[in-house]
Amino acid sequence: MAVAKTSKTAANVPQSQEELISGSEAVAQALRLADVDVISAYPIRPYDTVMQYVSKLIADGRLDCEFIVAESEHSQFEIVKHACSVGARAFCGSSGVGWMYAMECLAVTPSLRLPYLAICGNRALDDPGAFGTEHNDAMCVRDLGWMLYWVETAQEALDMTLIGYRAAEDQRLSLPCALCLDGAFLTHSAQIVSVPPQDLVNSYLPRFDLGDRVLHPDNPISIAPQANEDWLMEIRKQMDAAMRRAPEVIREAHGEFHRAFGRQGGSPFIEEYMTDDAETVLVGMGTMASPVRVMVRKLRAQGEKVGFVRVKWFRPFGTDEIRTSLQRFKAVGVVDRDFSLGAADMGGVLYNDVRATMYDAQRRPVISGFIAGLGGREIEEKDVLEMFRRTQQAGADGRGGEVTWIGVRE
Repeated sequence: MAVAKTSKTAANVPQSQEELISGSEAVAQALRLADVDVISAYPIRPYDTVMQYVSKLIADGRLDCEFIVAESEHSQFEIVKHACSVGARAFCGSSGVGWMYAMECLAVTPSLRLPYLAICGNRALDDPGAFGTEHNDAMCVRDLGWMLYWVETAQEALDMTLIGYRAAEDQRLSLPCALCLDGAFLTHSAQIVSVPPQDLVNSYLPRFDLGDRVLHPDNPISIAPQANEDWLMEIRKQMDAAMRRAPEVIREAHGEFHRAFGRQGGSPFIEEYMTDDAETVLVGMGTMASPVRVMVRKLRAQGEKVGFVRVKWFRPFGTDEIRTSLQRFKAVGVVDRDFSLGAADMGGVLYNDVRATMYDAQRRPVISGFIAGLGGREIEEKDVLEMFRRTQQAGADGRGGEVTWIGVRE
């Protein structure tokens, strides 16, 4: 860790410290600032670097928590689930097939309304064995009541850990939240990060309070009852009601964070880049934003009206913001770092979510889909250029619906 300098995050705000750290270390620093009570760990690349940094913080006396090394990913998620039920602010994470091994725990946590935070260091699902980035691991819980955010930078990893706890623990929601970090591209890459002072974080993030749902001998309640057909639909409807409240809570959490720290302004759900007069835009999530922005600038220098829209919160999906944004453009290309084999038009998950969102738009752009960067393959400038050209051609032809795999060897 290299300390660069100190700076102020906003007017009259206590000084922050700028450090050269990876996305994983940024999450660990945020866990220290959030004063997390229980952290469970089981090593699997690439998320495991978070736990390495957590271990160092504990060894250096900078973090005081129960750090429990489990014998599997399944036990790891069970530990934090039960820690959360007794009122502990909890954290764990995993990647790829490790995330899948914990699926039983991941599936039941939202219905138990236990708002712990997890990270998914996005990694391809075996076999064949691969450690590179794909988004399918985290997306396996997209329909189950988890809130999901795709992080782009190390700074955002720190910020969103704090915002994630603030939103998840809000008693209007009480839903688990997963931060998705592209493996290697973000988990292991060092960037300059502004680490805020403890007092400022304390003023933003209140202590965790489950209210009258804390599991305690003095508060006899039932958790995970056998409901079957008697009450299952009512439980699911309560989860749906909470997720419907999530956009409002998220906007509040982001807004208060921006006022306190001077970052994370604008829409919490999408980020637009050079879109004011754009006719053609690409849409994507995570670290692919960097090469896309580079190509946008190059094409803009040539006079082309192109732009980029980054989706940030994937669940809840920013339906209103995405619909309002994309209906301004002539042609839209959606880039998926995932696959949904057999889906409508053989498209990726984000592609079909975007198309569903635009179905009721007053003005529908022509929408094309792309599968790119699977297994951690680089999305290079030439790939981005090809996606822009195909999207522009679809707009000129007035025909969307085509899904193209980019960068595949013949």
